[in-house]
Amino acid sequence: MNEFLEPGMLVTNPQAPDWGLGQVQSRIGDKVTVNFQHAGKQVIDGRRVQLSLVIEGQG
Repeated sequence: MNEFLEPGMLVTNPQAPDWGLGQVQSRIGDKVTVNFQHAGKQVIDGRRVQLSLVIEGQG
């Protein structure tokens, strides 16, 4: 589900919007490690959560 994600990309978790903006640290298979503003480093199971890509300059 999150195959397009690469380290450095900015994302949000639609299931946890209060976590704020996150930066992808790594993606190994279905596991995506993201450092979120308000939740710190989280390992996301890409089979269960579809992260939303944030395009810089958007909004």
